[in-house]
Amino acid sequence: MEQFEQLRRITLAKQGLLSEVESSDGLQATKLVIEHLGYVQIDTLSVVERAHNHVLWSRVPNYNPNYLNQLIKEQSIFEYWYHAAAYLPMQDYRFALIQMNSIRNGENRYFQSTHTQLMKDVLARVKSEGPLRLRDIDKKGGAKGNWWSYGPGKRAVEHLFMRGELMVCKRNGMEKVYDLPERCLPCGLNTSTPSLSEYAEYLFNTTRRAHGVFNWKQLVHLRPGKPLREEMRQLLNDHIQSGDITVVKHGKGKELYVDTQTFEQPIQSKSVVKVLSPFDNLVIHRERLNELFGFDYKIECYVAQDKRKYGYFCLPILFADQLVGRIDCKAHRSEQRFEVLSLHLEDLEFDREEFFSLLSKELEKFASFNGCPILDKKVVDKSYRNS
Repeated sequence: MEQFEQLRRITLAKQGLLSEVESSDGLQATKLVIEHLGYVQIDTLSVVERAHNHVLWSRVPNYNPNYLNQLIKEQSIFEYWYHAAAYLPMQDYRFALIQMNSIRNGENRYFQSTHTQLMKDVLARVKSEGPLRLRDIDKKGGAKGNWWSYGPGKRAVEHLFMRGELMVCKRNGMEKVYDLPERCLPCGLNTSTPSLSEYAEYLFNTTRRAHGVFNWKQLVHLRPGKPLREEMRQLLNDHIQSGDITVVKHGKGKELYVDTQTFEQPIQSKSVVKVLSPFDNLVIHRERLNELFGFDYKIECYVAQDKRKYGYFCLPILFADQLVGRIDCKAHRSEQRFEVLSLHLEDLEFDREEFFSLLSKELEKFASFNGCPILDKKVVDKSYRNS
């Protein structure tokens, strides 16, 4: 048990959830967090503040959602695909070329070339007229409702984005504005396509740096192809042989891999409560989450209503070095009211008095971040009285 407490603390420390970023500049701190994590997932669900902002708010003091557009403009980060849509460090741009080239070569079954002429027309228009929004596509060439404004036009732009022939140069809310890569990439950026070994090393180093503790599935998550898996297996074995990765066995022969240097350093737990996004980097790998924290988590907005157990948008709750529960919340922005719909705690031993005190403060801050000065937490107060 003590060993797993240390493993949990390692991954929390690596994730930036035990201490705040050492920077008084919120914009710089946001850049550092994205570079350290390797990616921050973008999600459109807005029951509470969207995932990308929520993840960064959990780690950056006084985080401002406008920082992301500023960092895009400064060419410090870019949008593309990690295992899902994400903000990525600009320094890692060349590693996105692997997927861009795969799609351009017709190797990806989700992005087969269609509407080739339309894609050429879109590119020509961006070259001549500048940045383009999807809503701009149907402004030229016909009456409202023409074919540009429906599926083909949207798919053409998305295909060009996934091929790396268009980039997102800014967002207006969740609306994307696209431009040519040569106008979005900084001068001197390395844009050479990495070798397979370089790509495997990038994935390995990103996972190791951001988590400290990881399993095999996490290293190759949604990365297809036997060659990459063989390269990753060899890389992992080399690190194990050199002693800088320690293997921890648990369960039925399962293995966790730990950064040895961090493993040998004591990490103190910290009495902190954080309400996390369902897409937070800490929780997104559900199997590893269960192995480390004993927390079997599923976001239930994708579950039929009659089969939900914890609520439509239940958020994991971190207390010290344990995930102790789930809280279902909703931001009623037109009313400026933040409502706690339900609270479910795990059957764990922890200081309830301290937990509820810290949870109340966290919810007040989270409600404010959601633009809701009115906090309705009757459910929490009731749970505290019954605890």
